[in-house]
Amino acid sequence: MEPPMRQPPPPRSSAATTILGKYQVIRLLGRGSFAKVYQARSLIDGTIVAVKIIDKSKTVDAAMEPRIVREIDAMRRLHHHPNILRIHEVMATKTKIHLVVEFAAGGELFSAISRRGKLPENTARRYFQQLVSALRFCHRNGVAHRDLKPQNLLLDAAGNLKVSDFGLSALPEHLQNGLLHTACGTPAYTAPEILRLSGGYDGSKADAWSCGLVLFVLLAGYLPFDDSNIAAMYRKISRRDYQFPEWITKPARFVIRRLLDPNPETRMSVEDLYGNSWFKKSLKVEAESETESSTLNLDSGYGNRVRGLGVNAFDLISMSSGLDLSGLFQDEGKRKEKRFTSGAKLEVVEEKVKEIGGVLGFKVEVGKDSTAIGLVKGKVALVVQVFEILPDELLLVAVKVVEGGLEFEENHWGDWKLGLQDLVLSWYNE
Repeated sequence: MEPPMRQPPPPRSSAATTILGKYQVIRLLGRGSFAKVYQARSLIDGTIVAVKIIDKSKTVDAAMEPRIVREIDAMRRLHHHPNILRIHEVMATKTKIHLVVEFAAGGELFSAISRRGKLPENTARRYFQQLVSALRFCHRNGVAHRDLKPQNLLLDAAGNLKVSDFGLSALPEHLQNGLLHTACGTPAYTAPEILRLSGGYDGSKADAWSCGLVLFVLLAGYLPFDDSNIAAMYRKISRRDYQFPEWITKPARFVIRRLLDPNPETRMSVEDLYGNSWFKKSLKVEAESETESSTLNLDSGYGNRVRGLGVNAFDLISMSSGLDLSGLFQDEGKRKEKRFTSGAKLEVVEEKVKEIGGVLGFKVEVGKDSTAIGLVKGKVALVVQVFEILPDELLLVAVKVVEGGLEFEENHWGDWKLGLQDLVLSWYNE
């Protein structure tokens, strides 16, 4: 697990401000062993965001590689719920990964508890309702969080809860016979069946256990089971060896007891909470998307595909090692495509590609929707796609070698590169 964020130093002066893509970095919010989080401002519309900068040299190993991909994939699928931290963009360089996410101005819920101790029941219930709403959405979309704790629950400027840190989440493709089999999470908040790990476990029921612990902490100000010795803590959990402080009401105790049931078969589920009268008190029903997965549609320009091909920011990630993650986990020598940025107009680039193809003896084919240009010569087949990164300012052009990669490299690429040079701002693989 990543250690808690350390307190940042004082904000840097404006003279030292960094520009990251189309964002102006404002100040350091915190740092961990493999990432730093900054507050930043969009240079396009002034929106305040948080940028998580991950150092590849410290993280891309057998353990951290899947966590990075999983966090992005989970947040992409859960993009539309109001109580789940929203991801805006993913960018990368050869040394860093940049996750641009919603800015939670209120900080960690853990900090609020540390300052205030126990929370009033109405306040605790409101946070709990928002947490449960987010988790129900996660579970309906096949995602189990598996690392729920106050440190991973953030607050926005209006005091609304935002679930974050999906690095240990489980997606539908991780199931084996409908169950999960990996032990993970923070021991003090982890369900006993995960610690026991005798057979698989239901991720949604494990999240329900963690919800019970979070609710106890919100109302009591401390953990019900807390022991540095994991075996001793597990014995307490198995015996339900904990005491309620006198100020927690009977209806709230009932909910906590049902959630902190060491038997997942009889434990209350997240869905069951919606039938509980204490939970439903003053409940605000959020407008939730019930789709199986949500396609990320970004307003920043990265999510806009030229002429309706439907490629979003995460499709762009798979194409451009200069922007994103696919270059982290693939051998660059195995790629069969060339990518470059261009400041020319879309139509100019497309016409130039057709012109070069014709001059070099390629048969040019354009799809009915004009979203891609196909070029064929002998055993060599290319597909050229043009993506609009910033409207009327920046294009990404991908030259994909579909067939005849070796022949293309040896006999054709030099001529193509020479023909394209007037369009190119920079090549991504150089």
